[in-house]
Amino acid sequence: MSARNPGTNLDLERISKVIVNTQAILKRAQGIQGQKVPKKQWQTAWLLKAVTCIDLTTLAGDDTPSNVHRLCLKAIQPVRYDLLKKMDLHDKGITTAAVCVYPSRVADAIKSLKGANSNLPVASVATGFPAGQTPLEIRLQEVRTAVSHGATEIDIVINRMLALTGQWEAMYNEIRQFREACGDAHMKTILAIGELGTFTTVYKASLVAMMAGSDFIKTSTGKEAVNATYPIAIVMVRAIRDYYLWTGQKVGFKPAGGIRTAQESLVWLNLIKQELGNDWLCPHLFRLGASSLLADIERQIYHHVTGQYAAYHELPMA
Repeated sequence: MSARNPGTNLDLERISKVIVNTQAILKRAQGIQGQKVPKKQWQTAWLLKAVTCIDLTTLAGDDTPSNVHRLCLKAIQPVRYDLLKKMDLHDKGITTAAVCVYPSRVADAIKSLKGANSNLPVASVATGFPAGQTPLEIRLQEVRTAVSHGATEIDIVINRMLALTGQWEAMYNEIRQFREACGDAHMKTILAIGELGTFTTVYKASLVAMMAGSDFIKTSTGKEAVNATYPIAIVMVRAIRDYYLWTGQKVGFKPAGGIRTAQESLVWLNLIKQELGNDWLCPHLFRLGASSLLADIERQIYHHVTGQYAAYHELPMA
C-alpha cells in the first residue's frame, strides 16, 4: 500500500470555506456514466485490473471459519486457472488486493492464507461497524484486537453524529486515536455517505478524515440504504485531489456497497483514471469493496475466452 499518511493539523478555516456545486457534480457523474467502455481484449485487461483492486469481503452474521477459508482461496485464485492460461496470464500472480472480514474472523483468514502460502493482506472492519455507535474505548479496543490478530488494514467507521452536527474537531480527535491504535496497519476511513445528508458534509468529512491520517477514504459500510454512487465518488476524489495538491500526500479511495457488475467496475476505473490519474489505478490507492462483483467479472472473462457464457455452477463461488 501507499506510504502511510501522517495527517496534518486540523485546518478548520479550510473546512469552513467548503462549498460544493451540486449541479456540476451531478452533470459530471452523468457524463462519466455515459462514456463508452472498452471492448474485447481491452475490456478483459481492464476487468483483470479491477480484480487486483478488489477487497474480497464477507461481513455476514453467519460467517464461519469454513466460508472465510473459501473466501481466502478465491482471493488467491480469483479467476479460474484454465481461463488465465488461455490468455497466457496464469503466471502473473493475479490475486485480489485483500480479504476483508470481521475482527473475530481475522485469525481464520490469516490461518487460511498462511496454509496456502499466501501473503495477501487481511483487512478488518472495526470501531463498532457498521453504525459506529458504541463507546469510544470499545471502538479503540476493537481496532487493537484486530491488529493483534494480524490484520494489516483496518476499515474504521466515523461517528456520523459528529459529522452531521459539524463537530469537526471531535471527529478529527477520534480518528487520530484510531490512527494511533492501528499502529503500522493501514487505516481506511468509512464515511457512510448515505447518512451524511449533503455533498458539502461529505467533502468536509473527507478532508477531516485525511487530515487525521487516513490512508484511504471509503464511501460506505455496504449496510446503509445508499452506498457507493458516482456523484458522491466525484466529491470524495476531488477532496483527495485537493488534499494531494495541498500536502503532497496521496490518499486512496474505496467505493463499497452495491457494486455488483463487471460494467460498473469499468465505470469506476474510468472515473479514477480521469479524476485522479493513472497513479491511483493500483491497489495501493484504489480498492473496490465487494462480495459479488468478482463472480460477474469472472463470467465476462469466461465469455471473452470461450465465446460462451458460463452457467453459475461452472465458476467456483467466493
